[in-house]
Amino acid sequence: MRAVVQRVSRAAVRVAGREVAAIGPGLLVLLGVGSGDTPSDARYLADKVAHLRCFEDEAGKMNRDLGAVGGEVLAVSQFTLYGDCRRGRRPSFTQAAPAAEGERLYRRFCQELEALGCRVQRGEFQAHMEVELVNDGPVTLLLDSSRGGFAAGDDTGGRGCRA
Repeated sequence: MRAVVQRVSRAAVRVAGREVAAIGPGLLVLLGVGSGDTPSDARYLADKVAHLRCFEDEAGKMNRDLGAVGGEVLAVSQFTLYGDCRRGRRPSFTQAAPAAEGERLYRRFCQELEALGCRVQRGEFQAHMEVELVNDGPVTLLLDSSRGGFAAGDDTGGRGCRA
């Protein structure tokens, strides 16, 4: 799984001109599911997002996670994160998971975040979405479960989303 994580002061998703989700301060997560991804990938990325210390403390250092700042998550599925542009001029999406599997693991990612105490808003799977955000910083981070940095469940020192 791949995620583009943006620290935002606000973000919203619209489908056909109708707002389907919105958050205040927190993280916008654009999530791509790859072929061969598993529930453990969803768990790993959810744990990483919940405990990611990308919010500033009183000293201006990135030492606070979502729970420490009372932030929310807006999770938006984005299979184009698996677009391969190395050949030709049109991206190939052969590495992206099939739609049914992608939706199942996208939902699992959101459920894992909620189980960690995060407040999660969702985009609409497979819909043409308009995503509006105000990137705070700007702070944009890339996460990939296949390049893991720690095993899910390791103590990161943060509280996660639970206040």
